[in-house]
Amino acid sequence: MKALVTGGGGFLGRAIVDRLLARGDSVRSFSRGAYPELDALGVKTVRGDLGDGAAVREAAAGCDIVFHVAAKAGVWGPAGEYERANVLGTDHVLAACCAHGIQRLVYTSSPSVAFHGEDQEGTDESQDYPDSFLCHYPRTKAIAEKRVLEANGADLATVVLRPHLIWGPGDPHLVPRIVERARAGRLRLLGGGNKLVDSVFVDNAADAHLLAADRLAPESPIAGRTYYVTQGEPIPMRELIGRILKAAGLPPETRSVSAGVAYAAGAVLETLFRMVGAKNEPPMTRFVARQLSTAHWFDLAAARSDLGYDPAVSLDEGMERLATWLRGNPSG
Repeated sequence: MKALVTGGGGFLGRAIVDRLLARGDSVRSFSRGAYPELDALGVKTVRGDLGDGAAVREAAAGCDIVFHVAAKAGVWGPAGEYERANVLGTDHVLAACCAHGIQRLVYTSSPSVAFHGEDQEGTDESQDYPDSFLCHYPRTKAIAEKRVLEANGADLATVVLRPHLIWGPGDPHLVPRIVERARAGRLRLLGGGNKLVDSVFVDNAADAHLLAADRLAPESPIAGRTYYVTQGEPIPMRELIGRILKAAGLPPETRSVSAGVAYAAGAVLETLFRMVGAKNEPPMTRFVARQLSTAHWFDLAAARSDLGYDPAVSLDEGMERLATWLRGNPSG
């Protein structure tokens, strides 16, 4: 098949691209930056902005399926930037699918769209969206996710995947954030780090996207559905952080701050950073405080039964691969 991967040069996007190429599919990538390594693999790379509808439409021409992976992530920044990338950008992807008669769209969302600030313990896809959000990323991803699901119909089949805490070799987000804070002496556990959390190795997340793509078609059982994607191996937050630190050759973190203190600090810091117009992210925010002090593990029954999803790379094996990569890339 001929696939368009938005964000094909990114962490998850690249893993999806590699898997598509490995099985002989034709791949096109749409990203803002240049990725010569994709060009070398025979991927047609198109540079553009998700907020540019004409550019998205041009990138999608001649494709059979779209993997919409690109998004503006993070917990800080102007609302307009998140809305342009995540909401308007998704509208442009949907419009491109309709313009070119593309019948399949696999959308990468986030479990944070259904986060109510409380423990998520064995949560399944039936949980409603919250009435309010603590930052623009989950708010705009929720809007986009709803529009993707509403667009499902006889002409365009859509499916939504919610991978949680993606990590692995090449991770530019979670792993370096933990490692950098630990090396700077600024890493702390919240509430002791005892809450259970699940995550997903990047290769497993990519596999889930291809499994969904191969089962997706107008009026197929998975069309218009949402699926959580994780390792299915929840562990305490302190253990997840500790294993990442061990992979980086660092000692475990034992210092802890109460969840209430972290949330209050986040509220104060957000106010101060807005007052001075700071563009960099505060060292703590209310959203991060809630995320790090609550449980996050999900029921994978739907993904297992409908997609045939079964994580091929275990948590142990994934950590071994991460450690090997970090030894060759000590800066992360």
